[in-house]
Amino acid sequence: MADASYDFDFAVAGGGPAGSSAAISLGQRGHSVVLLERESFPRFHIGESLLSTANDAFAALGVRNKIEAACFPEKWGARLYTHNGQSGRYVDFTEVREVTRAQTFQVCRQEFDRILLERARDVGVDVRENCNVSACEFSEDAAILSVASRGDGATSRVRVRAVVDATGRAGLIARKFNLRTDEPRLANIAIFSHYTNVPRLEGPRPDDIRLIARSDAGWFWIIPISKELTSVGVVLPKALYRRLANGSSEETLNKAIADTPSVAKLMRQARREWPVRVEKDFSYSASTYAGDRWILAGDAGSFLDPVFSTGVSIAMESGIEAAAELHRALARNDFSASSFAAFSRRQRKRFESFRRFVVGFYTPQFRDLFFSPQPPKLIFRAVVTILAGKWNASLWTRFLNRLFFGMISIQKRFTITRRLFRRDPDAGYPGEMSSKGSIANGA
Repeated sequence: MADASYDFDFAVAGGGPAGSSAAISLGQRGHSVVLLERESFPRFHIGESLLSTANDAFAALGVRNKIEAACFPEKWGARLYTHNGQSGRYVDFTEVREVTRAQTFQVCRQEFDRILLERARDVGVDVRENCNVSACEFSEDAAILSVASRGDGATSRVRVRAVVDATGRAGLIARKFNLRTDEPRLANIAIFSHYTNVPRLEGPRPDDIRLIARSDAGWFWIIPISKELTSVGVVLPKALYRRLANGSSEETLNKAIADTPSVAKLMRQARREWPVRVEKDFSYSASTYAGDRWILAGDAGSFLDPVFSTGVSIAMESGIEAAAELHRALARNDFSASSFAAFSRRQRKRFESFRRFVVGFYTPQFRDLFFSPQPPKLIFRAVVTILAGKWNASLWTRFLNRLFFGMISIQKRFTITRRLFRRDPDAGYPGEMSSKGSIANGA
């Protein structure tokens, strides 16, 4: 139970995968926790494809059986295609030796997030929906949250030892302390909806994600999220989006589908079941992920372009790690920023490990190698290890990944594999014409 001078030991702002994971982990350790979620569940959310490492989080959170019982489509990897379907390859998670289980899921986020939130209730968390944390102040011995009920407009204050900010891109604390740094090379726009009558893949793994690269820097996702529904979306660099978006969101998405032959073929009989949505997928990081009596988790700390489906896995992992940090802080009675320094370094290292691949993906040289039908087997297995979510892979795997980026550098000057993607400035590859900041080096 919380000390009498506190309403709870800890507060979690936000009930998505990061917030729910933090709250569950704290509740499992016997702490008193309040989770404050702005919306009412279930609610729509994008980010439906998971990584293999999500299985470790499911086990830690005690939700593995419920996730499996939900009968989400199984994901074993990703199918990669060029815009015309004439080249591509399979990213097979079963080739990865450093994950506990290869098979993961494509999920309907309404149901997935509800499972996590209900698990938080099951372990004793006081879950309050329709409660918006409008402000957070800090004193020497407490964090004080201002909470507004979206139902009746009533306001209240909650006093806790420390807070986990899982408010996503709203970034309650990151904006308060001006912590965010944008990623100019990843200023992208996502346009998407849900469809029926989209054909599944042939063979034993029909529900794997399909990633289709346009001839320019854009790309499509095609993700089965139930027996009937498929999430279909296109991600475009901001400059390309501006050239394409001459009408409504529906017209823009339809135009992008029509001028990508392999997608147009798949969508011939498709029927849209949801309104078309547009989101600014502008990536960002934080200068620090923790401070005196606060910790950032998930998108509240950093956000990466969704090309490699890292969002939910990063969210759950960071939420679990945030809870472990607060548990240790309570044992030491030390909630200072310096005590959270290792946590902050870990979050930044995870972000940078994935960022290198995401930034690389928006260059034609990376795509030439990544979409090659026959890349070097050993090196590509190391790449897939990271893309399965194992960002803290073995030294050998990390060495092989450095070789992969070395090959990208060579491809910039010489042709070591067939050129599949345009090099001209109109293709919209961010930073492609710049001589500074080598993408191959993760700059």
